[in-house]
Amino acid sequence: MQLTSPQGNRYHFAEVVESGNFAFTAPNTGDYMICFWAPYHNPPTKIYIEFEWKAGIDTTEWYNVARKGQIDLLDVELRRLYDSVRSVHDEMSYLRDREQEMQLLNRSTTSKMALFSCSSIILVIFVAALQLWHLKEYFQKKKLL
Repeated sequence: MQLTSPQGNRYHFAEVVESGNFAFTAPNTGDYMICFWAPYHNPPTKIYIEFEWKAGIDTTEWYNVARKGQIDLLDVELRRLYDSVRSVHDEMSYLRDREQEMQLLNRSTTSKMALFSCSSIILVIFVAALQLWHLKEYFQKKKLL
């Protein structure tokens, strides 16, 4: 196996290896090339190559990096954040329920106000008609009409 950088520098070279692990951190960006080869076999044999290519944050094995004390602190912090998220979620649910109640109250109030307005207009028209009828009778009794 041979690992070559984008500039052509050879980072790793291994011959006559049956199995193993290899890891590296790339100092430069670009396309790195890995070449696998096998010597000629007579009679021909099958060669199996299995590799796992990781890049970025996936390459870090955090359980080897963190100490027990750090994990306990991280666990406490995650629980605190989870409780905060849960309280925000509960508050949002409460506010949605209150908004629905307020919308129902608003619709109910609007319909009641429309009914009250219509009944007020009908009452005013009825009272105006009674006044006109009363004035007409009054003037007819006084013989002014």
